[in-house]
Amino acid sequence: MFTVDDATFDQRVLRAEGAVVVDFWAPWCHPCDAVTRMLEELEAESTRDTVFAKLDIDASPVTASRYDVLSIPTVIVFEEGEPRATITGARPRKHFERMLAPWL
Repeated sequence: MFTVDDATFDQRVLRAEGAVVVDFWAPWCHPCDAVTRMLEELEAESTRDTVFAKLDIDASPVTASRYDVLSIPTVIVFEEGEPRATITGARPRKHFERMLAPWL
């Protein structure tokens, strides 16, 4: 999982060749820690070329605002420069697996 910010988001996420799963989080958000660990596991288990990134909403408020991230954790899948799926909140792993299945 790599880190993106306001300065690198467009290049590393929107212009990426395949799908990018972006974890919108903040250091003070404890549920975000659990979601990040789960996403790291899903990334390691993935059989596709999907990549995973994380964006600290406190350090990159412009990008978080652009995608209406009002609650964290929020996970958005981007493909071909467009958001394709959104998961808000700390959900069970099965929920993430079901929602992200087309990209895993």
